[in-house]
Amino acid sequence: MLRHIDIRDMLIIDRLELSFQPGLNVLTGETGAGKSILLDSLGFVLGWRGRAELVRAGAEQGEVTAAFDLPAGHAGRVVLEEAGIEIEDGEVILRRINTRDGRKTAWINDRRVSGEVLRNLSETLVELHGQHDDRGLLNPRGHRLMLDTFAGLDADIEKCHVAWRALSVAAKALKAAEVRVAEARAEEEYLRHAVAELDALMPLAGEEATLDTQRRLMQAAEKIRSDIVKAREAIGLQGAEGAVSEAVRWLNGVAGKAEGGLDSALEALERAALALDEAQGGVEDCLEQLSFNPSELEDVEERLFAIRGLARKHNVLADELGPFADELRARLGLLDGSTKELKALQGDVQTAQAAYDAGADRLTAARKVAAKKLDKAMAAELAPLKMERAVFVTEVVAADAGPEGRDAVAFTVATNPGAPAGPINKIASGGELSRFLLALKVCLTETDAGLTMIFDEIDRGVGGATADAVGRRLADLAKGGQVLVVTHSPQVAALGGHHWRVEKRQTKTETLSTVTPLDADARIDEIARMLSGDTITEAARAAARALMPS
Repeated sequence: MLRHIDIRDMLIIDRLELSFQPGLNVLTGETGAGKSILLDSLGFVLGWRGRAELVRAGAEQGEVTAAFDLPAGHAGRVVLEEAGIEIEDGEVILRRINTRDGRKTAWINDRRVSGEVLRNLSETLVELHGQHDDRGLLNPRGHRLMLDTFAGLDADIEKCHVAWRALSVAAKALKAAEVRVAEARAEEEYLRHAVAELDALMPLAGEEATLDTQRRLMQAAEKIRSDIVKAREAIGLQGAEGAVSEAVRWLNGVAGKAEGGLDSALEALERAALALDEAQGGVEDCLEQLSFNPSELEDVEERLFAIRGLARKHNVLADELGPFADELRARLGLLDGSTKELKALQGDVQTAQAAYDAGADRLTAARKVAAKKLDKAMAAELAPLKMERAVFVTEVVAADAGPEGRDAVAFTVATNPGAPAGPINKIASGGELSRFLLALKVCLTETDAGLTMIFDEIDRGVGGATADAVGRRLADLAKGGQVLVVTHSPQVAALGGHHWRVEKRQTKTETLSTVTPLDADARIDEIARMLSGDTITEAARAAARALMPS
């Protein structure tokens, strides 16, 4: 509920403070007095799109501050919570500045916010309706939402949302699997050939380096072997080993007569004999390793070249051939198990589709029932508005599937019997449109708790008993809530609980707009002016008193 608005240097308003009350708040005044400027300023602080130039001539910036009450459970609290903005004592204060160069800055409860947050909040605070309304009830894109709200389908819509998300996830998973399988099948022949090639070779990690070492050793083996044989001969019985053995034999023969003088020499010769024996063993082992069949070199080279060839073919390192083979086998495994996987995913999609279809069907059935109830309620509301011959029909037709079902909703009207029906915002005249709009709002009013509703000259084109009926509907809408009405109709103004007069005053240098709250006597004079013009007579005052409820 709008409690207060403070406007500074906006258009032709220099400074204006207004405090609004619950119930029906009426603003009246001559054409051009500035009533629309007041709404423009309110729209500005709410983040709505409006006039490009709002700053008053001569001012550096314009500023609007608006205070709203948000009772517990108000939808605006959710918006504030999501934006991380705290609310105290159920009050939220919006402030927005527009500088001369066009820059705009907004705050909510002294916290700077984006235009998106401001607009999201404003949608829960204020709803503007006028003769050419394109934001609210007459926007065809919002008809389904209004019917759903009228029918109380929030829970069913949430279930449909959940089913739609599940269906989307399942369909996405199936599509991804189909793409993977299609890609695998496209290269199936290559995969099977490559895996067979790798399986036949079975390369091991580190094998390429081992084979390369073996190959190089074999290639140099002959030269190495001849030198090692010579060394073996030098060490063996005909060489160093024989000489040491002979020396030991001769020394042992005279050692007893040398009285221990040869003991150390004999010990050294024994150690030398052992070392020569160890050396000869190593040489023999090496000779054995270097003894190979020439075909062995061919085998080593053939495998080495095969491993290197596959590595080049698949553009991987030789030691990576094993893991690469595992990867190819996995891709083949996916292909081999694709039928089972696809069937499982198709089953998931079918299950999700069935759940979504059931939810969408429930919504369609509920909408069609609610459409008939809304049409009946509209007929009851149109009769007092002198449109008893008009026909209002809520059409529910099939549409593309989406998170909120498979229905499109359109409000159509026929203003006279036998006349073709059509979209409400194209068939009805200005006055008729106002009454359709008001009747529809009355039917939906129970669903708009917490909204401040603003009607901008919605009574244009009607008068007399019809204007009175419009006023009474507006007064009913305001019960337990808040309605602001900009009006030129004395019948509507007379039914207001609170009344302001908007006037324009001119000085030598500028034109300014003022808004004055009216007491009981001033209200009578204002309504009398609306009835008779600038000259207010006692008869006009009497007529004004007659219009006002006792």
